[in-house]
Amino acid sequence: MTRPITRFPLTLTAIGLALIVAGLAGGVGHTLAEFYRAAYSPAAESGRPVPGSVGPLLQDPPELVSRGGVLKAAIVVERRKVPVGDRQLYATTYNGAYMPPTLRVRPGDRIDLTMTNKTDKYTNLHTHGLMVSPRAPADDIFISIKYGQSYHYAYQLPRDHPTGTYWYHSHADMLSAAQVAGGESGIVVVEGLRRHLPPALRHITEHTIALKDDQVEGDAIKTSPLSIGAPTNRTVNGQQNPVIHIRPGETQLWRLANIGANIYYKLHLPGTRFHVIAQDGVPVRRIHAEDTLLIPAAARFDVLVQGGAAGTTRLETLPYNTGPAGNQFPQADLATVVTGGTPMPRATIPSGFVPQEDLSNAKIAARKTMVYTENTAGTVFYINGRTFDPKRTDFTSTLGTVEEWTVGNNSDEDHSFHLHTDHFQLMSTSGKAEDPSHSVYDTVNVPRRGAVVIRVHFTKFTGRTVLHCHILNHEDMGMMAVLDIVPPPTDQQKTPGK
Repeated sequence: MTRPITRFPLTLTAIGLALIVAGLAGGVGHTLAEFYRAAYSPAAESGRPVPGSVGPLLQDPPELVSRGGVLKAAIVVERRKVPVGDRQLYATTYNGAYMPPTLRVRPGDRIDLTMTNKTDKYTNLHTHGLMVSPRAPADDIFISIKYGQSYHYAYQLPRDHPTGTYWYHSHADMLSAAQVAGGESGIVVVEGLRRHLPPALRHITEHTIALKDDQVEGDAIKTSPLSIGAPTNRTVNGQQNPVIHIRPGETQLWRLANIGANIYYKLHLPGTRFHVIAQDGVPVRRIHAEDTLLIPAAARFDVLVQGGAAGTTRLETLPYNTGPAGNQFPQADLATVVTGGTPMPRATIPSGFVPQEDLSNAKIAARKTMVYTENTAGTVFYINGRTFDPKRTDFTSTLGTVEEWTVGNNSDEDHSFHLHTDHFQLMSTSGKAEDPSHSVYDTVNVPRRGAVVIRVHFTKFTGRTVLHCHILNHEDMGMMAVLDIVPPPTDQQKTPGK
């Protein structure tokens, strides 16, 4: 497989010459030159804070990579004091890190993963967005791994599995918000996205931009009670305001993933547009460029970014208000993007990308409606007037069919909608039709007092799974339902004459 390039490709001498030339031309100031002198020091190479810069160089997470069609991995859950941003805090870690290993696999691979729980709360694991079986020992979110226990998961990815960015996290009933906020989340990459790019872009630098947030209480990440609107520290790959380097004209692949528990991001990079090539792990049919990207908790975008003129700017999240019953998330700087070094020819971004199924004219086997509501105190959350009960089946769908669902939000705050096992096509949002060339998701925002219409093709797996708001505080407080995907009826089971 092609390994991502994450280290700067220029030598110190080449950088110095480039800076001298750019400086004589007036393109690079004294501060940026100081940054380059610092950035190529041993401290920068180790990821420690770089003297004269605003933070450490961005470190992509370590990786566990499949070999021979199999990824064998072990994940240990334990509470440890670890670096979180620029502090040492007690967190709930995977393999002793707040930002755990990325699991990198290919379509058709098998994932053999053993999880061991060394905490005093039960937990489990959900591979968010992967199209795998919801039955044990695969993506069964109904199991509980208690203290001292281990559980062996086995996931078989279909050979035609979409290639892009996914993630893994706790889905323990009533505890998912606390455990994800405490640190239990990491990235999954299904390899192969690059092969859809033109040859000139298949070996570009790739970065994971995993967005995690924390609230601090003493020397620990606060997990309970967790207030969504409380002051929240934002990190990238567990780092505080890291530095991302890009050359003028260079094209990079950034995997943007909101792997926190509750909050929204509205990403913006002044002077640069995000060219979206995949969303929620699924390559788009047509690449589209966006000035901002709204990323609810759990959503992901794979984007191409291109370096502009030499200088420094900030990757930021803009203010976002989820409504009068919701929360206001303020502006925050996430990372410093430094453009410098030897300029590169600006590549042409393709427009067409990957053919995908369009359900716009599909035969609809059934139509379903679900509605989000909540009590006035914002302490209990409902789907169709009921809170989650893992023993109850709320919806039943048939394998091989296409259904149309209307997801309404009769509350005064935004919610999100996430479906396990299968992706869906977003048809409309509050009556406005969506572009079918980039409308396949596993997590979407449902505006307050609005609705989304989606279509789902149940393609490969049967079993009991769930759908829910992915603001995990809301999920834990009731806003989740059980969906049972059942086999199609046999000839003997069909009603005579039909």
